[in-house]
Amino acid sequence: MVEIKGVAKHSPASRSDLQKGDCLISINDNIIDDVLDYMFYAAESRLKLVLKRDDENFEVNIRKGEYDDLGLEFESFLMDNKKSCHNKCVFCFIDQMPPDMRETLYFKDDDARLSFLQGNYVTLTNLKQHDIDRIIKMKLNINVSVHTTNPELRCKMMNNRFAGETLKYLRQMTDAGIKLNCQIVLCPGLNDGDELRRTLTDLGSMMPNIQSVAVVPVGLSKFRENLYPLELFNKESASAAIDLIGEFQQRFLEQYDTRLVFPSDEFYLIAERRLPDAEYYEEYPQYENGVGMLRSLNDEFESAMKLFDEEIEPRRVSIATGYSAYKNMLELAQKAESHVKNLKCDVYKIRNDFFGETITVTGLITAKDLISQLKGVDLGDELLISSSMLMRDSNIFLDDLTVEDVERELNVKVTSVNNDGFELFDALTGVVC
Repeated sequence: MVEIKGVAKHSPASRSDLQKGDCLISINDNIIDDVLDYMFYAAESRLKLVLKRDDENFEVNIRKGEYDDLGLEFESFLMDNKKSCHNKCVFCFIDQMPPDMRETLYFKDDDARLSFLQGNYVTLTNLKQHDIDRIIKMKLNINVSVHTTNPELRCKMMNNRFAGETLKYLRQMTDAGIKLNCQIVLCPGLNDGDELRRTLTDLGSMMPNIQSVAVVPVGLSKFRENLYPLELFNKESASAAIDLIGEFQQRFLEQYDTRLVFPSDEFYLIAERRLPDAEYYEEYPQYENGVGMLRSLNDEFESAMKLFDEEIEPRRVSIATGYSAYKNMLELAQKAESHVKNLKCDVYKIRNDFFGETITVTGLITAKDLISQLKGVDLGDELLISSSMLMRDSNIFLDDLTVEDVERELNVKVTSVNNDGFELFDALTGVVC
């Protein structure tokens, strides 16, 4: 039962005289507990709603277009609270965060509803059999953090004695036709090598309903006191991981006409290997996991340059980036300088003092590190930063400072740029194509 917080004007619910404060109990005899129930059962064209008003239940019959919005509004998007993670994974980055940051940064989401609705990854340890039955009934494709298919090792890595048992849900869902995207956080000496071979073999056996698998390297901050001892990937171990994954990619290509499993860009940067061509990434199914982001950026940037034949006013711009992407960004800046007359671009690699020097990705750079390392530097007309440094749809960095704070401290205009080669090229030239 969920309380209705509002009724949209001129909606089917409004025409049936539903009111704020009514409680929705069921639709077509199906109990409504959350947004998935509501979306699934309210999609029908003929609805029988059971509601509660002033301690009395009543029924309403509604006819509407199939999939048309019923018009009910609830207190939260999910219609109840987010489900938090009950694991304490040895590699969890939230456990490696510094103290005294805003509370929301410490929340560990592990909610299958957000996996379906927003693409979040879930470990399955929050789910019971009735949850899996609902996923199958509603045909909800979700994203799963697998990490390993060895039950004992999964329990160890997640510090959850039920983590191995819930692996059975993978087979249940794929056997029922549910499409899964999977993620493996790879930790040297734990789930790499033969354990990774086992995991990829098991996931391959669930084809064709495993759609893709991303393998990403563990990230370690300086805040790991009393945490499980882990190692970072180095050039040799990253190369070994790429080669092992490559063996399975060839096998899957022959069997299923897809590479299926992809190492993230960071492996290639650590291994100091050339990024694969666009064809390698197929349709970029794991883009949001950092798989193919740099290749996509580079190819778009090249296309943008080919379309540009203008002469610009003298312009000097700077780019701030993490250590891992520095070489790639420097190459793009040099290409732009060669192609665009009157353009000068400086690229600065920012050391991550906030989380520790072992964190080299651009998305975890804070405003404080930008300010401390670029203070007093002539940054030209504009400083470009990646939008990944900011909270989604905001101008706030992880350390709660804002873009305006950085602009004031560095005395330069700061512009955030998405991971899009066309947008980056436009930002460099100052000309929108």
